[in-house]
Amino acid sequence: MSLATRAVAVMLPVEDVDRAREFYVENLGLDYAGTNAEGSAMFQLGGGTTLMLLPRPGARRSEATALSWEVDDVESEVHDLEGRGVTFEDYDVPGLKTVDHIASMEGEKAAWFCDPDGNVLCLHDRSY
Repeated sequence: MSLATRAVAVMLPVEDVDRAREFYVENLGLDYAGTNAEGSAMFQLGGGTTLMLLPRPGARRSEATALSWEVDDVESEVHDLEGRGVTFEDYDVPGLKTVDHIASMEGEKAAWFCDPDGNVLCLHDRSY
């Protein structure tokens, strides 16, 4: 068995699973796959990836990007998600500046936003 060929489960801690599930369904358009015995909301993503929102009252979120989707066109996705109520982060720090919520870096564009629990999520493309 090689881990390089296995599907991945991404697990994010959330305070309120119902609130988080609503955001991931209504704002991000993900398909809800049900709740497991622990009470985690589950979503099936591309490539066999599973996203699980773990009920963890009081859990501390990571300051780093927890999950990033590779998309074909960051600008289009940002526009679509803003229309669904997603608020994107803007940065102006050494080495990273966003313009219209999008950072252009060597060979890649990216945009960041947070879920209701402060988990940092990202959209990126490598097509330009």
